[in-house]
Amino acid sequence: LARMSAQAVGGAVGHNEIAIIIPCHRVVGANGSLTGYAGGIAKKKKLLELERADMSRFFVPAKGTAL
Repeated sequence: LARMSAQAVGGAVGHNEIAIIIPCHRVVGANGSLTGYAGGIAKKKKLLELERADMSRFFVPAKGTAL
């Protein structure tokens, strides 16, 4: 697959109406930031934990932080 820009990925998952089939909660920032999930960051974090993702690689940015 060709590399997609972060904006293209964000646009695609932002309009994802079938999130249960296309797991957009797995999209994280290049720096490991957990941002941009319609269900909320807490739910995104919980879903990743349920999938046994290595959470030590991720962080939740401070509120109001521009990434």
